[in-house]
Amino acid sequence: MSPSFLCYAGRANFAERTSMAALQSDPCALLPFSAGQLTPMQAIEARHAVRSYTDEPLAPEAVEVLREAIARVNEEANLNIQLVLDEPRAFTGFKARLVNFTNVRNYLALVGPECKELDGIVGYYGEQLVLLAQSLGLNSCWVGGTYKVVNRAYNVDLGQKLTAVVALGYGATQGTPHRSKAPQEVAPGYADAPEWFQRGVDAALLAPTALNQQKFSFALGVEEDGAPVVRATTKRGAFTQMDLGIAQCHFEIGAGPALYRWAE
Repeated sequence: MSPSFLCYAGRANFAERTSMAALQSDPCALLPFSAGQLTPMQAIEARHAVRSYTDEPLAPEAVEVLREAIARVNEEANLNIQLVLDEPRAFTGFKARLVNFTNVRNYLALVGPECKELDGIVGYYGEQLVLLAQSLGLNSCWVGGTYKVVNRAYNVDLGQKLTAVVALGYGATQGTPHRSKAPQEVAPGYADAPEWFQRGVDAALLAPTALNQQKFSFALGVEEDGAPVVRATTKRGAFTQMDLGIAQCHFEIGAGPALYRWAE
């Protein structure tokens, strides 16, 4: 099977999943949040990037839940995300030390078929796993370029690529909130928009982005087939498509069971 076909399968599932967001009472229904202590929205509010971790290994129960969730995501989105345990080499390089990563031994390797849509798909589904990890008592940090590729720690098959990793573990701290733009800066019609749209934008502003740049934007369009249309876009830049996928995940959770559709 060609990489392009594999990518198309993942893209189709992603497009169908996001276009039907309006009809989902729980955007994270795919994952076993009932095994954790937080709802997806509570996890959004509680989670902050953490770069320093304790020596405590991940609880077996958390590992089991994460592996089950990863298997569901991989099947749903045609990805090859892997949980890497007790592997310290990825964060021992100069770049990792420069940004104060300490004692990272566990991480998600975000792998999928090479295609232009991959970053957005990985961002959308990867953030669901990150929020599930938070609900299980784990801390995390999205990492785009300050890690070392470690051969044989995870599999990257022919036609696939490693897009990013997510550090996981029990944080030395719980992290601190990042500065956010005002809602009107990312959604010009925010003040006059319905409450569900405002909730979605507010949740998106809590999403992690590369260098905290928040280059995404949301706009409420005219109705199609009886449902309002939300257009999510982003400016160009490193990891901005991945950031947009993460922000869309947050938007869906914040908006809740509202009637809307994503623009194509």
